Amino acid sequence: MKITKIQSQRDVNRVNIYIDEKFAFGLSIEIAYKYNLEKNMEIDEEYIENVLKAEEQDRANNYAIKLLSYRWRSEKEIRDKMIEKGYEIDVIDNTVDYLYRQNLLNDKRFAQTLARDKINLNKWGSYRIKQDLYMKGISKDIIDEVLDEYCDDEYERAMILAKKKITSYKKDDKNATYRKLGGFLQRKGYSYDCVSRILKELLG
Repeated sequence: MKITKIQSQRDVNRVNIYIDEKFAFGLSIEIAYKYNLEKNMEIDEEYIENVLKAEEQDRANNYAIKLLSYRWRSEKEIRDKMIEKGYEIDVIDNTVDYLYRQNLLNDKRFAQTLARDKINLNKWGSYRIKQDLYMKGISKDIIDEVLDEYCDDEYERAMILAKKKITSYKKDDKNATYRKLGGFLQRKGYSYDCVSRILKELLG
C-alpha cells in the first residue's frame, strides 16, 4: 500500500490521507509529522493501526484538556466524562497519566479549589462540601485534610449566615423561625451540632 495524497482539511490542523488513490482516514498534522507520513510512502496495516491508535489517543487527550479549560476537575470526573464519550479504558488510562504529567490533574488542588469556592460563593458548610467531594471521587484522606484547612471557622461562618437569614422570618413565630432557620442551615451543609448551637443562641 502507498500513500498517494495528503490533503489539507478546512481545519488547518488536520489532513486527509489517501492510500492507493482512495481516501483512508483523517488525522492531525501533529500525528502525521510524528509518523513521518508523506506522499509515495509505502505503508502496511500494522503501521496504519499504530497511526490510528495515536490519533485516537490525541483526540482523547484534547477532549480532556477541553473539559479542564472550563474548570478544574477530579480524576473521577474526567474518567466518567470520557466513558460517556465512548473512549476505551486503556485510552482513558493513558489520558489520565498524560494529564498528571502535565500537572493538569491534581485531586488535592481540585478539592481545595472546590472547598474555597463553595465556602466563599455558596456559603456551604463542611458536611455538604464533604458530600460533594466524595461524589466526585476524592479520597477520604484528601477530604479530611481539606476540611481541616478550610472549615475550621465553620461556626463563625454559620452564625453570620444565620443572623442575615433570620431577618427574613420577622412575620413568623419562634417555632416557625426555629424550624425554617434550622432547615436552611442544614441544607447549606452545616453539622447538626453547629446548627443546634446557633439556634439556641439566637432563639433560646
